[in-house]
Amino acid sequence: MKKIVYILVISILIGLPAKAQFLKDLKKAASNAIEETSTGFTEEEAGKALKDALTIGIEKGVSRLSKPDGYFKDLQIKIPMPKEAKTVEDKLRMLGQDKAVDDAIKSMNRAAEDAANGAKDVFIAAIKGLTLRDVMNIVNGENDAATRYLENNTRTLLVEKFKPIIKVSLEKVDATKYWNAVFSSYNKLPFVKKVNPDLEDYVTNKAIDGLFVQIAKEELEIRKNPGARVTDLLKKVFG
Repeated sequence: MKKIVYILVISILIGLPAKAQFLKDLKKAASNAIEETSTGFTEEEAGKALKDALTIGIEKGVSRLSKPDGYFKDLQIKIPMPKEAKTVEDKLRMLGQDKAVDDAIKSMNRAAEDAANGAKDVFIAAIKGLTLRDVMNIVNGENDAATRYLENNTRTLLVEKFKPIIKVSLEKVDATKYWNAVFSSYNKLPFVKKVNPDLEDYVTNKAIDGLFVQIAKEELEIRKNPGARVTDLLKKVFG
């Protein structure tokens, strides 16, 4: 009986192409479930397969983001100037200070790229802590269910761990210098309301947002693409 349930669960995870095929496969699995075969899998294997899939997705996602332009050239996660600084950006560009603004934006993204690897250990620890119930909820959930689980269970810890890393990275890539140059120039203008958002807090949260966007992409790839299942256990369970 457990075998039938897990065949059903994993079928949902990998996405069968049509309901008719799903019913056909399930019927076949039910007729054969009374026999133990060498290709069967246990509950423990199913849970481990999901953890393996998530670990692979995170390692790939973090690796992509930590490379040069991992954030900066991905329009979905590129870190712009803060919304409250939009007036600052527009005003300075009008005054011909495009380079100062562009340097500030690029440096924020470089800091996020430099810090991205620091998130991996937090994610891996959360994956190792998955219970069987967590696995079932993720398996039966939406295509980003694992990503949402990780966000709910790691975001606070990520902010705590990421912020000091981001602080170092901001200094390393001169983001602090470019940021101060932009806002100092703006705040010296007559008749403007002074603006100076918290650089560390802003880049930390935007960098973490980008991490979850990338992890969601990797999760979808593993759910939908058989070629993304690169270990023997993944092939055994998801195949």
